[in-house]
Amino acid sequence: MIEQKPLRGVRVLDLSRVLAGPFCAMNLADLGAEVIKIELPGRGDDSRGYAPRIPHSNDSGYYYSVNRGKRSVTIDLRQAAGAELMLELVRHCDVVVENFSPGTMERFNLGYARLAGVNPRVILCSISGFGQSGPMAAAPAYDIVAQALGGTMSITGQPDGEPTRCGVSVGDLAAALYGVIAILAALRERDASGAGRHLDIAMLDCQVAWLEDALARFSTTGNVPKPIGSRHPSITPFQHFRAADGHFVAGCGNEAIWRRFCDAIGLPGLKDDARFLTNADRTANHAALDPILRRHFAASPRAHWLKLLEAANVPSAPIATVDEVARNPHLLERQMILRAEHPDFDGLIVPGSPLKTAGATSAPVTRAPALGEDTDAVLTELLGYDAERIARLRADKII
Repeated sequence: MIEQKPLRGVRVLDLSRVLAGPFCAMNLADLGAEVIKIELPGRGDDSRGYAPRIPHSNDSGYYYSVNRGKRSVTIDLRQAAGAELMLELVRHCDVVVENFSPGTMERFNLGYARLAGVNPRVILCSISGFGQSGPMAAAPAYDIVAQALGGTMSITGQPDGEPTRCGVSVGDLAAALYGVIAILAALRERDASGAGRHLDIAMLDCQVAWLEDALARFSTTGNVPKPIGSRHPSITPFQHFRAADGHFVAGCGNEAIWRRFCDAIGLPGLKDDARFLTNADRTANHAALDPILRRHFAASPRAHWLKLLEAANVPSAPIATVDEVARNPHLLERQMILRAEHPDFDGLIVPGSPLKTAGATSAPVTRAPALGEDTDAVLTELLGYDAERIARLRADKII
């Protein structure tokens, strides 16, 4: 089946750096948008300097993983002529994504009012640590700051352990995905109104939005949620276990699964134990149930337990390491593990796109652009610049 990308015909200017903004714009590219990444001449996105380095190349694997499918144009927005060049491009674009500190776009003379002045249909998506307003708007932020202040770290980790940052950058990635949602909604709204808008996405806001039931637990019980390891605060059992040779997870989200779980692992008596009759009972008596299950599972290998649980249709899985994820046949078939197209190294693995259409087999573009490789082409295609004018801009270090 030939897939028609839903954002085909949408053009995005990606002014962002490192992770939140680039990941947002990359997902738009995966959906078919033309994404033109604007980078500082001679240096580019900060993440171009991040480890790991791709073998036989000076390229960054980090940069490659969040900038695939884009074009790269170098413009020095700090110079007035660079800002004017940017405005010329805005006339031909639908969306601008940026994750500068609030106020930076205005200092470049590229605030939303200026952008809308040359293109009333343009959508500006600003992703920042704390938003465009509020007493903390100007404060510096990274992913770990958002995770800390948003409560995520306070409920992550082992009981009585040190506060723990999530193993992936959920502060950045949550903001990126909310940015995608907001942009899609704004494009839909623009179809009716004809006008763009300025979207204000804050990493801290997104972390609070992801607290799911933690605020409800606090407000209804008065108890401050704490780290409880891998288990769920409201569903039991729903956690990791250590078998004789490794770790696995299992979850019993309802009573039918719980009963199948008990029969499958050879502990049918637990079903009729008054302490564990209902999920509420099991959660209240987790301290009694947990050591029973842990002693039992420690007696046999992981594969043994997973085979029994799978046969009983109990949700369960080994805790896979990254190399195991990369070899997972299911993920390979679904094109979620891809070999990146790189001119000097064919062994770079990048994630595929989870945004799929049933029956379609197309995969996203996996190549990330070299710094400024599309500058001449974009200025010629969109603005009609000739070689002499481009050379003059380059001589003036505008591009």
